[in-house]
Amino acid sequence: MEITFELGYALDTFYFLICGALVMWMAAGFAMLEAGLVRAKNTTEILTKNVALFAIACTMYMICGYDIMYGGGIFLDGIVADGATGIAEDPATYAPSADFFFQVVFVATAMSIVSGAVAERMKLWAFLLFAVVMTGFIYPMEGAWTWNGDAVFGMYVLGDMGFSDFAGSGIVHMAGASAALAGVLILGARKGKYTADGKINAIPGSNLPLATLGTFILWMGWFGFNGGSVLATATVESANSVAVVFMNTNAAAAGGTIAALLLARIMFGKADLTMALNGALAGLVAITAEPSTPTALQATLFGALGGLLVVFSIVALDKMKIDDPVGAISVHGTVGLLGLLLVPVTNSDSTFSGQLLGAVTIFVWVFVTSLVAWLVIKAIMGIRVSEEEEFDGVDMSECGLEAYPDFTSGRK
Repeated sequence: MEITFELGYALDTFYFLICGALVMWMAAGFAMLEAGLVRAKNTTEILTKNVALFAIACTMYMICGYDIMYGGGIFLDGIVADGATGIAEDPATYAPSADFFFQVVFVATAMSIVSGAVAERMKLWAFLLFAVVMTGFIYPMEGAWTWNGDAVFGMYVLGDMGFSDFAGSGIVHMAGASAALAGVLILGARKGKYTADGKINAIPGSNLPLATLGTFILWMGWFGFNGGSVLATATVESANSVAVVFMNTNAAAAGGTIAALLLARIMFGKADLTMALNGALAGLVAITAEPSTPTALQATLFGALGGLLVVFSIVALDKMKIDDPVGAISVHGTVGLLGLLLVPVTNSDSTFSGQLLGAVTIFVWVFVTSLVAWLVIKAIMGIRVSEEEEFDGVDMSECGLEAYPDFTSGRK
């Protein structure tokens, strides 16, 4: 059955917008997950960061990020309503403004990863200043080298080297984790997390029901994240591809959850809910680089590998005294790399060498530029709150509000 260009354009545009809205809803997932995994005295600040970073990402990507990444024109001057995509030889299959909306929520996702890793001891305004740099420059540059196919420092085009990242295991997730790692290394661990004799003290989150809700929201939003990256749904072929991507995304999350839960039981003797939640997210990250070519069983196994790896990674980083309150670096960074390396297993257009080159390029660029940005911000205004503010909780010192005033300090 043939479909008219106008109807196909409308369907693809509508699909793009709905998937973008699903990815936007992931911002709520990150906010709830992080709010549940930090202590009650730091909840308001983590929620403020998640709301503000989304707004900053949308604004900076509009001002310059989209132009750097795709050449859309500064202030989106090149985004018009007549369907022009900037590709002269191909007609548009969706509205370019829908493409911008879909892309901008990915930028916010990358920045959300940083929020949880630096939680409970970073100054709010230092974090927001970094968000300006990350969403307006650092992320768009590596996005241009990958999804837009520009040469890296004029030396090579990653796509020509056998690199493929369907929806962003590396481009979004590992990039966010790389920026987070740079920040955590400069910031240092929370007070009391590690003792002088090397002991690791667990710091439980304040609201595990909220963290679980956040994980389910992220799980649901991921269908837009991966499904929308098909970029179309108006033909039989694209509709079938969307269905496969949805199926594999769900299968990988399930596999990651089961594997992490079982491994936690073996390692700790208990069913660790936080490991199960991170296992689900790890499964989703692992499949994001290529959800369109595996079978459902392969997707489940890939997700399970992510679930196993994230448990080992969280434990290993703790032993290295790299304090990540929500496990973001492990979920998005370590497993993001795994996702990239799994692509050639089912996608013959990619190569292991190309995937490694892409991973190294993304990590080095984002980590080094983020490290410089964090150091500059530290020199200008400092990045860590005082010991007293950290002990009391950053809610009052940074935001002047408590998330749970009836159950925390009882300040008047």
